[in-house]
Amino acid sequence: MLQLTPVQEKFILHWGEMGTRWGINRTVAQIHALLYIWPNPLHAEEITETLKVARSNVSNSLKELQSWGIVKLAHVLGDRRDHFESMKDPWEMFRMVLNERKKREIDPTVAVLEECLAELKGKGKDEAYTRQRLEELSGFFNATTSWYAVVSKWPTVVIQKFMKLGDKTVKLLGIAK
Repeated sequence: MLQLTPVQEKFILHWGEMGTRWGINRTVAQIHALLYIWPNPLHAEEITETLKVARSNVSNSLKELQSWGIVKLAHVLGDRRDHFESMKDPWEMFRMVLNERKKREIDPTVAVLEECLAELKGKGKDEAYTRQRLEELSGFFNATTSWYAVVSKWPTVVIQKFMKLGDKTVKLLGIAK
């Protein structure tokens, strides 16, 4: 079992709590937090003992984290067990999370909106209000996903500089607050 410091424990517990608010299983988030702050890859038994959770829960959580692309398998010389490590660059990690969330949440919503709008073609006044609402929502999703497609290709350093501009961007565009 790993000996966690009070700060490490506090962070792991908080990350687990935040995970539930983001719609992520608490244990998945806690395992991610542990792997993120731990300097070396860990095997499942170390994670199980340290976090005091069921081994099956750890296995399922690790699979989930791997499917997101933010945890990967690591091999340790002299040890045949699978070890796991978290992506360490927070910018790249959140880029992966955003890409996954877009695939899992936004893309299916856009597809359903398109289907609904296609079904509404040729419908009369009964559906006019629904069509208007769905067209506006579709426009929003199209604008934001188009913007995201551009920004997601920017190198991290460009995103960091862009974010530091803050209100200067609004001023540069000549838009009053």
